[in-house]
Amino acid sequence: MSNRIFVALDTPDLARAKALAQRVHHHVGGIKLGLEFFMANGRAGVREMADLGLPIFLDLKLHDIPNTVAKAIQALRPLEPAILTVHASGGRAMLEDAKAAAPIGTKIVAVTMLTSLDDNDLVTTGVHGSAHDQVLRLTELAMEAQVDGIVCSGAEVAAAKKLWPKGFFVVPGVRPSHGAPGVFGGDQKRVVTPRMAADSGASILVIGRPITQAEDPDMAAREIEATL
Repeated sequence: MSNRIFVALDTPDLARAKALAQRVHHHVGGIKLGLEFFMANGRAGVREMADLGLPIFLDLKLHDIPNTVAKAIQALRPLEPAILTVHASGGRAMLEDAKAAAPIGTKIVAVTMLTSLDDNDLVTTGVHGSAHDQVLRLTELAMEAQVDGIVCSGAEVAAAKKLWPKGFFVVPGVRPSHGAPGVFGGDQKRVVTPRMAADSGASILVIGRPITQAEDPDMAAREIEATL
């Protein structure tokens, strides 16, 4: 993929999402649409965004019993997203069924641990050990289930790639070095710069607010692209 930046258009407003995508079109490699967008605009909204000509990363983080996840993915098949997310913690059978249900050409990528969580958050959910260890456990599970890759923070991607050299690695929580944490979203706890993530083995970088909330989104995307 020549441009590894996927811009996260986390808005329920279809017109705003289209306007942003059109502004940054030449300096990103794709568009990430999440739950907020999908709940407001559904499959029709995704189709409208796909008409702009950029690959679509549908970030729905599906997590349910295997049969339900498989049927949900079958319902999404006509959209043919480039990338679709499920939660690795759904287990091996769910991951296997998700991959089997996906259209040819759609990468099924397993979310290991949200970048909004840290070691203390893990403990409160009954998981002992570090975030790093948990990501590697779930990376191994995703690899065994033969999905295409994982989502992890830039702090863990190098170790995950060492464990799974042929995996596809999606790194969110990426923030340019000139961006103050308060400006680009304090809910992200484990963040790195785009260059650090790329050098560590990220296949694609998911970048939202540093581009979408910039005074000039196109210039912001261009500047990030230049660092890669």
